[in-house]
Amino acid sequence: MAGSPSDTDLRGAPSGRVRDALRNGDPLPGGRGFAGRLTDPPDRDGPVLVRDVLGRQPLFVEREAAAAATRPAPPDPAPTDPGAWSFDRAALSDPTPVPAGSVASADGVERVWTLPDEPPADPETAQAGVDAAIDAAIGELGDDTDGVGGTGRLAVAFSGGVDSGVVAAGAPDAPCYVAGFEGCHDVAAAREAAAAMDRDLRVVEITHEELLRAVRAVARATGRRNPMDLAIAVPLYLAAEAAAADGIARFAVGQGADELFGGYSKVVDPATDDRVETDTVRGACTETVRTLPDQLERDVLALRAAGVEPVAPLLDDRVVASALALPGALLASDGERKVALRRAAAGRVPESVRTADKKAVQYGTYVSRELDRLARRAGFKRRMDDHVGQYLEDLLTDD
Repeated sequence: MAGSPSDTDLRGAPSGRVRDALRNGDPLPGGRGFAGRLTDPPDRDGPVLVRDVLGRQPLFVEREAAAAATRPAPPDPAPTDPGAWSFDRAALSDPTPVPAGSVASADGVERVWTLPDEPPADPETAQAGVDAAIDAAIGELGDDTDGVGGTGRLAVAFSGGVDSGVVAAGAPDAPCYVAGFEGCHDVAAAREAAAAMDRDLRVVEITHEELLRAVRAVARATGRRNPMDLAIAVPLYLAAEAAAADGIARFAVGQGADELFGGYSKVVDPATDDRVETDTVRGACTETVRTLPDQLERDVLALRAAGVEPVAPLLDDRVVASALALPGALLASDGERKVALRRAAAGRVPESVRTADKKAVQYGTYVSRELDRLARRAGFKRRMDDHVGQYLEDLLTDD
């Protein structure tokens, strides 16, 4: 929907909270992110567009309006004018995202919020902070606290790992959904975990036909056409689409856990890993956290296109703040990742779920493997540069 001049055009947080965050520069004022049009911001003339520090709510403006805002003369239309911005990129002719942590107005784009960069807390205090934050965040899963409107039925995206296990533990009556090709790791792990947690699990079996249909739908919704983005978003889209067909309105996801809590292999020994610039575990985690706005834009748009509203309790401001305060040893240590999250999961999920290893979704669901197979069948051989990417560009040419 395009903007209109009222604070109902703000998603994720009450307008008063966002005004206070602007006034005092607080990057984590509570909730799970916000974005939209604020009609009467403090210390500013005229309406502004705002987007939270982690970009948890996507927000777009027409590229020409955004460019005009940087010119000396007042732009016409301004980025904040109705029709010049939207939560949905498909509603605009030439969309460009408002940067996370920014305020956009007729005067241009200003970065106003940055993530806290404080020394770590001592281990005992840090772990207690994570425990309390997760308690609070998942304890509210049954409530309509995400500010997006509607209190429809809730389901959980479930892969059998500690992230989705913790989320599912906060919604004990919610059904769980997983999508993947027959025989894949994620479906097997989800089945085992669901049995251990005594949960209702629906398995959405992906076929080549469904894969190609979902690729087109996700590409249209997100504007992403590269193999990595599509392979990550497609299983989420198909699971959410099945949930929506079952009458589910809200889809709880474990997004953010890997970035905030040290879930990537590159954070374990960053001094010897050329995928990160820093040589400390905390620094490597900070680098991965900074990738969240781009990832979350993709995932939120894909889920909304599937017909559900995402709910991400592990991206609650309280959880984010507690994770940023962790010392390196509670992020990754002795080959174990997500140390603090796994400790917080004790007693919430079975031990087999708490300690489960998880594959990246594009590999755990076999989606990347099958896209490669389809590309080769279509004549795009592995000896070609980015053969899957070329295949997808050809597939999506008319979309």
